[in-house]
Amino acid sequence: DDDDDDDDDGTTGDARVTATVASVVAVASSVVVGRRSRAANVIVHGENLGEALARLNVYPETDDDYGRIDDAARRERTTRGVLKRDGDEWGDARDERDGDGGEDADDGARRGTSGGTTRDGAAVRSGGETEWAAGEFGTFANHDALDDAKAVLKSEFGATDAELKHAESLSDEDLSKAYYMMQLCRDFENECNQAYMAGKIRGFMHLDNGQESIPALLADAIRQDDLKHSYYRDHCHALACGVDSGAVMAELFGKDGGTCRGTGGSMHIYDMDTNFQGGWALVGEQLPYAVGAARSIVLDKMLGREDAHDRITVVFVGEGGAQNGRMAECLNAAAKENLPILFLVIDNGRAINTFTKDVAANQEVFNQGKHYGVPGVLVDGQNVQDVLRVGRAAINHVRTKGPAILQVHTFRFNGHSPADPEHERNRKDEKKWARAECDPIKIFESSADAARVDLKNETAKAKLEVQRALDFANNSPPPPPGLAAELEYPDPSGKVDYSTREPAEGLASATAVTEKIVPAETLKALKARIEALRAMCVDPKGISIGDAVNLAILEEMLRDPTCLAHAEDLQAGSSYNIPANTQQAFGTLRAADEIIDEGHFMGKALGEAMNGYRPIVELMNANFGIYGMAELSSAGNTYATTGGQFAMPLTVIGAGGTAPNQSLGAEHSQPFHAYIMGIPGLKICSASKPQEAYGLAKSMIRDNGPGVLLLPVKMMKSRGPVTPDSFLPLHKSTVHHLASDESVKNNKAVTIVTYLHGVKETEEAIAELNGQGIDADFIELTCMKPVDWKTIQTSLQRTHKLVILDESTRTGGVGATVSAIVSENLFDELDAPVVRLCMEDAPVPYASEMEKTVVKRAADLVTAVTYMVNRTA
Repeated sequence: DDDDDDDDDGTTGDARVTATVASVVAVASSVVVGRRSRAANVIVHGENLGEALARLNVYPETDDDYGRIDDAARRERTTRGVLKRDGDEWGDARDERDGDGGEDADDGARRGTSGGTTRDGAAVRSGGETEWAAGEFGTFANHDALDDAKAVLKSEFGATDAELKHAESLSDEDLSKAYYMMQLCRDFENECNQAYMAGKIRGFMHLDNGQESIPALLADAIRQDDLKHSYYRDHCHALACGVDSGAVMAELFGKDGGTCRGTGGSMHIYDMDTNFQGGWALVGEQLPYAVGAARSIVLDKMLGREDAHDRITVVFVGEGGAQNGRMAECLNAAAKENLPILFLVIDNGRAINTFTKDVAANQEVFNQGKHYGVPGVLVDGQNVQDVLRVGRAAINHVRTKGPAILQVHTFRFNGHSPADPEHERNRKDEKKWARAECDPIKIFESSADAARVDLKNETAKAKLEVQRALDFANNSPPPPPGLAAELEYPDPSGKVDYSTREPAEGLASATAVTEKIVPAETLKALKARIEALRAMCVDPKGISIGDAVNLAILEEMLRDPTCLAHAEDLQAGSSYNIPANTQQAFGTLRAADEIIDEGHFMGKALGEAMNGYRPIVELMNANFGIYGMAELSSAGNTYATTGGQFAMPLTVIGAGGTAPNQSLGAEHSQPFHAYIMGIPGLKICSASKPQEAYGLAKSMIRDNGPGVLLLPVKMMKSRGPVTPDSFLPLHKSTVHHLASDESVKNNKAVTIVTYLHGVKETEEAIAELNGQGIDADFIELTCMKPVDWKTIQTSLQRTHKLVILDESTRTGGVGATVSAIVSENLFDELDAPVVRLCMEDAPVPYASEMEKTVVKRAADLVTAVTYMVNRTA
């Protein structure tokens, strides 16, 4: 009944509730606006509060209703930092209570809770502790989450009393700095929101309001020389790590004065001076990049670089992103090599709208590392003092011992982005409640520690800094329109002589480092192996494609100690000897055997490449690179997205393609080369002969951008001559054969463009065509991207006919790209339409009878060329 708050049984409408914070959030997000609550006397024992209220048709509506929930939330909020969890939800952070409000004595003793209980509607904080006064909500234990964290830091991190005492000591200056950073971030994000609404910031933007204790920790304990990898909610992380606020705001405004000159935007803040390395937009992708960055620190130590002593990497990830399989892979990698990396898990309990508990069986991310021996600790992100104390201890562990996880429980006030329709999902009341009860700035201001800080002065300083940032952004000019094209490749096509490019530290210094870190006997054996391979290059029998690439890799790793190798089954040479002997010569750090996930070790290589190394990734089969499409895409984007700050000298080499009658079925016969053609910033080459494989590998390893070298899987043991110390251009195709002048004169010449296994098929076809008086200009696409259409143009000016033997599908294939370029640029040179002999848009079957209809070969090429010549005769 609408006017009566009494229930049928005559009880009053006071819903008496004890619940976890997760349950309170569930209530706040389940509000039915305008519906009056039915009365009930309810005390919930460990039950999801939202479900309980919904079951009883109890819906918070009035301020008094929310006030009661707020009172319970204030009491329970301090238990969110409990580290030993037993239940589902956030675990048994809640205290079990009996029906009359009495505490279960055994339960209280087990948790180490202290003393008597008090009753009051509000929590009074004093130096991080909580006291209660009388109220009507049952009994709550006095529980100090910091003590739990300290216990974990002692037992699992091995922290000493002296280390904990040092971490706990917060001076007036420390508190002032933390408060200033929180206010700076809050004001900055508020101005970003206003600028977004005014149209000055565009695209996606993700604000950090409510989570300011984390940047306070960064400003306190993370150094400029530490490496930082954030995700798309990165503004405040960048500010706290020392990135200029004006440059960050200008980047959001798309201005030339931005951190990345307007190329990155809100989700991609990078700054080389402060080692702030993203801003990565795909959830969880930053994890392996950060592991690679941490490896670079360990590598720096191995190479004897003095500045590597106690640097660390910090990677930020949400609790949802930490459910990604990349997290387990990266914890394994961090533990295996004892990497100096902190996994900082920002846990606000939900994705865009989905509660984490609805999709995750276990939300205790800090415990994910136990399987690998990586310790973790949990802290209440609304209490900045606790975040500083626990965070300092965790960071000290990483600096001095090894990897760790720090999970910070927070409550983000804003929706996922300004485009998030949270008002349509009953979240406005939830956010109103959160701003009142979970604001780390307000909570600090109500603590005893606030008296140690000049709050007004720090607030004023923060506002002035944000205004300076706005002025800088508004006055910064837009970037030049041609900047995007300029940033396509770190090394513009044809502008670099790779044969003369020395290691970054100089050839003499690099040689000295190699002699220092590689034992003399090992070095002697390595040089002997290299000489044996070089002898094979000039032997009449020739050298295989696999051995030719192996020679190139060994030579480059010997010459430049920043060259690294990653591969599966690496110590055994993988499938085709490409990384053979690298681990035996250079050790497990420079030549790493990898888990079976190409995306993981491509990601690590990306992080290494951003930090001064030249990783070489070998794919056992090029099609396995599908696992690393996200990482390969980001590798291609990085140089441009960072405004040209971070080069990406990453080389990926793999045998793949689809040979006639290879009988490998669909998954091993995919056109990976076609899949990656659309990734900006990649140089993509192919080689069907040892000479091209060697020369392209040498050049690609020395290039400062990401490259992919594809080799023919069914021809890896084919042999041929190689000229040692030769380098081939990464932007030019190879002309293997020119049609005779007589065939051109008689209009019986064509241009054939192909690659990989198509080279062998074309050689067979030309031999047969010559018997019919037909000849061909034969071009191998040793450079697939950028497409070398100038070489094709030169040929078409002679033959005026083009046939493409394409090892990719009819739709979206390499041949489709070449055909389109020719039609758009060289149409007047054609006497007939371009003929494409490509794989049909069907999975490649196993049985030969079917496979012949899908994969084209020499016989198809002969038929097509003969038809074209006779048609135009």
